[in-house]
Amino acid sequence: MGIFGNFLKKFLKSLFKKKGEIKLGLYGPPNGGKTTLANKISMDWLGEEVGIVSGIAHETREIQIKEQITIKSKGKELTFNLVDTPGIATKIDYEDFLKAGIKEKEAKTRAKEATKGVIDAIKWLDDMDAVVIVLDGTKDPYSQVNITIIGNLEARKIPVLIVANKIDLKKADIKKVQAAFPQYDVIGISAKYGKNIEDFYEALFKITNQ
Repeated sequence: MGIFGNFLKKFLKSLFKKKGEIKLGLYGPPNGGKTTLANKISMDWLGEEVGIVSGIAHETREIQIKEQITIKSKGKELTFNLVDTPGIATKIDYEDFLKAGIKEKEAKTRAKEATKGVIDAIKWLDDMDAVVIVLDGTKDPYSQVNITIIGNLEARKIPVLIVANKIDLKKADIKKVQAAFPQYDVIGISAKYGKNIEDFYEALFKITNQ
């Protein structure tokens, strides 16, 4: 299609974008809390959950979408389709599932599904209007996976908000996440308990230019 063709496609896409056609993606490594946050958003505004939350990595292995979520903050409204993606990983080994107590046949199936999920998540980046990167605030943000995700987003010039999740835990260090990615806004939340969730909602208006 070429550079001009891609530009034209994006221009027409933005020109004809109707209210509610904003695609907001939740991205990040496994077990950062993406689905917990997706469920929190969906429960707050639709009264229903998006997906299953588990302590086992790669519980979410397929793209999950919740359409037409309208959030309200300070007299403003924002309608979007929420896209919860599988955790991004540079390596997925079925043996990791075995360690979690899953039998070999299912472990191999899960590993295959999780690998496909990562590929699909990267492909879906091209359709995103804005992305929330959900990181576990207790873990080192300078990981290869996080740097890879950020690099993909910067290459596509997609607006980004970084969430340092799990601030209810003592090990959480928001300042470390902010230092790792100073070019982006970082908000510390607890998706599980809803801490600072109003600040998060307000930040969504900023990254979607609403």
